[in-house]
Amino acid sequence: MENQQLINFLNQLLSNQFVMYVKLHRYHWFVQGKHFFQLHALYEEMYTKFANDLDQVAERILMIDGKPLATMSKYLKETTLVEANADDKEEELMDQLANDFKQLITEIRDQGYVFAEERHDEPTKDMLVKLVGDYEKYRWMLSAYRAYK
Repeated sequence: MENQQLINFLNQLLSNQFVMYVKLHRYHWFVQGKHFFQLHALYEEMYTKFANDLDQVAERILMIDGKPLATMSKYLKETTLVEANADDKEEELMDQLANDFKQLITEIRDQGYVFAEERHDEPTKDMLVKLVGDYEKYRWMLSAYRAYK
């Protein structure tokens, strides 16, 4: 299939989004400390965003004649992110998320944009540009928050 590289990339992105979705739920459930209320709400906002994002990516894969991955074992095999491994300490959670957002942004720019452009697939490129903008905002918010350590 001529667009297989793009489909493979989107499935990797979908896998990363599922890992982030689960990770953010864990953080939402286990966050502790003086910023509990703010972080509890922020993590819920983020996992809700990822639920919408992964649905959008899966549907895009279908639109370009691919088949989205749909099992946890496949997501864990294809993800480039690490499952939640922080010790549930506020700063560790924030650092891990900031790194994850940086990685997502870099992969989308370095791979996703290229594959979408090679296929002249403007709708996919538009979707990826929007995701990068959203993820950059979260990364900026996390960086601003961490500046007050």
